[in-house]
Amino acid sequence: MDPRPEGDDPLPAGGPDDRFRCDFCGREVNRVRRVALDRDYDRLQTPHQVQYACSACSERKERERAAGSA
Repeated sequence: MDPRPEGDDPLPAGGPDDRFRCDFCGREVNRVRRVALDRDYDRLQTPHQVQYACSACSERKERERAAGSA
């Protein structure tokens, strides 16, 4: 059984030669991330466009979110 809620976008999954595009910087990378839940951050219940980030953009977004909540 698929653990994702009905209607949730599929996770990008691929082999070692597959490439994905970061929705933030546009670079093609082997892996992307999507943070949907964190303290005071919930993108599972809020309607929005699903976006995936490369490691560098994901880390930058985490730092910005942490600085904004301090």
